[in-house]
Amino acid sequence: MTWTGRTVVRDGVRLACRDWGGEGTPVVLLHGLAGHAGEWDATARDLRDRHRVVAVDQRGHGASDRTPRDVSRAAYVADVVAVLDGLGLGPAVLVGQSLGGHTAMLAAAAHPELVRALVLVEAGPGDPNPETPEEIGGWLDSWPVPFPSREAAVRFLGGGPAGEGWADGLEERDGRWWPRFERDVMVASLEELTRHSFRAEWERITCPTLVVLAESSFLRAHDVDGMLARRPGATSASVPGTGHDVHLERPDALHLLRDFLATTTAVATPD
Repeated sequence: MTWTGRTVVRDGVRLACRDWGGEGTPVVLLHGLAGHAGEWDATARDLRDRHRVVAVDQRGHGASDRTPRDVSRAAYVADVVAVLDGLGLGPAVLVGQSLGGHTAMLAAAAHPELVRALVLVEAGPGDPNPETPEEIGGWLDSWPVPFPSREAAVRFLGGGPAGEGWADGLEERDGRWWPRFERDVMVASLEELTRHSFRAEWERITCPTLVVLAESSFLRAHDVDGMLARRPGATSASVPGTGHDVHLERPDALHLLRDFLATTTAVATPD
């Protein structure tokens, strides 16, 4: 059994989803910036025996429309709501990595009636950082695109399972491999993170929450401590031997997710 392609259209933007089917509490998987829904394939296969699992190509990414007019945080959140409504998934567990985790967090804060539980993988509210667009833009500019082969892409993108996962998000055209996103759309998607704190949204969340961290995490230790202090009911776990792409590097370690879901999916949806 594999996934079925599903499409949700919101405000003229086409959102592509991988619907893995399954029974039980819905789980919606959100990738990070410049990522793609396929990053969650191993996780989806693991969960679908107990859950209805859907992975989303977020706006501007993968098989979804690549040049949406609106790339605000609110637009990303509204897309999540549209997927939940359009595919009949709410209330669901939202699982997001990096920027996808940030989107999941904002959705849980704004729409508690639609979110049963929340899992943030290498993600948090963060603090305003005016250097973020330049840093990410510089990183994307360093990609030697088009890659001459998939193997070259895997090597450049870190090798191993993480490099393979990133390379799976590329598309082949005339024997060369290209990203399935536009560089400027990616940078614009981060604009609000340069000037706005989202700690208030984090503090408004009431559903059960798990924060999964890499050993070499992008999140600073004191920021994580601050997150947990503001949400005493939230729990965290660290995965040894991993970097920011923990879900690609150690998909087996997301047994943490399975265990969390087993203890939370019977919890009533917040009023």
